Amino acid sequence: MIRTLQKKFIVTAMIAVSVLLLVLLGAINAANAVSASSESDRLLEMLSSQEDFGPREDWDAMPPELPEGELPRNGRRQFFTREPDEDDRLAALTFTVRFDAEDALLSVDTARIASVSEEQAEALGREALAAGRETGRLGAMKYRVVSPAPGYRTVVFLDVSSQRDELGRVAALSGLGGLLAWLAMLGLVALLSKKAIRPIAVNLERQRQFVTDAGHELKTPLAIIQANLDAMELIGGENKYSRNIRSQTLRLSTLMQNLLTLARLDENSAAPDLTPLDLSALTREAVEMFRAPAQLRKLTLATAIEEGVTVNGNRVMLQQLLSTLLDNAVKYSAEGGEIAVALKQGDKAVLTVSNAVTEKPPIDRLFDRFYRADSSRNQKGGGFGIGLSAAQAIVERHKGSIGAAYEGDTILFTVKL
Repeated sequence: MIRTLQKKFIVTAMIAVSVLLLVLLGAINAANAVSASSESDRLLEMLSSQEDFGPREDWDAMPPELPEGELPRNGRRQFFTREPDEDDRLAALTFTVRFDAEDALLSVDTARIASVSEEQAEALGREALAAGRETGRLGAMKYRVVSPAPGYRTVVFLDVSSQRDELGRVAALSGLGGLLAWLAMLGLVALLSKKAIRPIAVNLERQRQFVTDAGHELKTPLAIIQANLDAMELIGGENKYSRNIRSQTLRLSTLMQNLLTLARLDENSAAPDLTPLDLSALTREAVEMFRAPAQLRKLTLATAIEEGVTVNGNRVMLQQLLSTLLDNAVKYSAEGGEIAVALKQGDKAVLTVSNAVTEKPPIDRLFDRFYRADSSRNQKGGGFGIGLSAAQAIVERHKGSIGAAYEGDTILFTVKL
């Protein structure tokens, strides 16, 4: 149990660390991406602002038609009024494609980029115009469509592949840093986990030791009471008082035996001795043992047990598991109902025990120690509320699983080994 508790502590701590790292690194990369996108948008807007034929009030004075292939000049500024210096921010990988009112190509300026030919630039420009958006992106190129004069359109492209590569490098480096930080935290949490759970481990150890010691100390008084009771009945005969004493003595002996079983399962964390077992034969033997108690309560025992179902298990533990499930079904089944026991072989051996019930305690409480649906803890049923806890511990020691579910008025226990 201590190892299980330590593993849960490590897993919980690392889940919290993982979420924190993912949120932190995600926020850093998202902020970096937004910043890079904003920077490229600002640069693209600055480049686009150079596409101008002069003051807007002079546009009407421009000739409405121009000879083919000729650009409007009239002493006004060209499309780019200045050549950027080497260290200028505008000296980016950019190109410009200009069209007239009929979408005929006027000019292509690819002086600032070597990876795009004029033909490719024209094709990208027409694709941008066809998209019908003022701004957009085509592959590694961001573009902006401006109208420097009535009837004319210019598409300014900006190569943002370097920004994309930089974002990838930042993401890779942050991911690597996050992974190293996660591994470092894993080692630190594993190192500190023993110290963190030490108080709980000490308390659990004291509880187990108390149960073990109490069980062994009570064995002798119970044996003496039982022996004296037998002697009294030999001398004076059986009466209702002796029967009550015997009943309660047997009940207390059973309780101590169950407590000692749980204590042994908790104390011994090593795997039990497992051998190949015929689970089919073991299940049939257990069913036969409970036919008589079932008949006393007018219950029907129905079986569907496949032949040759084998598992690697501990015979004593599996016998106790089967006895617990069948005893639980007999005690809490609605009188006159049916108990169904099935066993089949799949990827694992699957054992199911079902019975009709009159009460439906919460499923998530059934395997809690000392939990009973009857809050008054009436002794008529004879249960202590620890049988299913012992069954769960046995299944876990066999690396299996056990669960319960309601199907109408029937409860179904499923064991996979």
